[in-house]
Amino acid sequence: MKPDFSKGLVPAIVTNYETKDVLMLAYMNEEAYEKTLETKQTWFYSRSRDELWNKGATSGNTQEVQSIDLDCDKDTLLIQVIPAGPACHTGEETCFFHRVAEKKQVFNPDIIEQVMDEIELRKEEKAENSYTNYLLDKGVDKIGKKVIEEAGEVVIAAKNNDKEELVNEVSDLLYHTLVMLANQDVSLTEVKKELSNRFMQKGNSKGDRKEIHNW
Repeated sequence: MKPDFSKGLVPAIVTNYETKDVLMLAYMNEEAYEKTLETKQTWFYSRSRDELWNKGATSGNTQEVQSIDLDCDKDTLLIQVIPAGPACHTGEETCFFHRVAEKKQVFNPDIIEQVMDEIELRKEEKAENSYTNYLLDKGVDKIGKKVIEEAGEVVIAAKNNDKEELVNEVSDLLYHTLVMLANQDVSLTEVKKELSNRFMQKGNSKGDRKEIHNW
């Protein structure tokens, strides 16, 4: 199945494969689409210059294609990429950085990723009185002790039917688990990939390992 180019150009929405952020909107003709499939790099058609262009050919900010999805009308593409640099010519990570309206949210949907980024930053740049730096300096034994301690407190909060305390203790456990990942040079992406693999095995109960993952 391929896009319907009978009416001309097809819009292509480009998103970051790992963060899911929308990076840019560009247009493809059939040749740009075929080059994208062939090279696994994004190619577009410039309406202003009336020519094909390969994203990152001059700037080095290429986009490695991970997946391409076609909408129900076959006239819009959704392309997930791993970017080698900013998507916007201004140097911003995404072209969509002018917020004109926002509904106030009670939580940050990307908070786990942001906490992990902050922990990784503490590995490179130590901060005074940083608890994260304290844990990283002490190493796996201290971090492991805290993970075990917080896991126990999660169970206690659950047995006490204390919802507020359970939320607090799970937050502590998640934080210390992220510190352990950083200490062991394991990325959050690696964990997500493993969880994705397990989820795809759901319903398969053959073998002990797969049986555990039968969600």
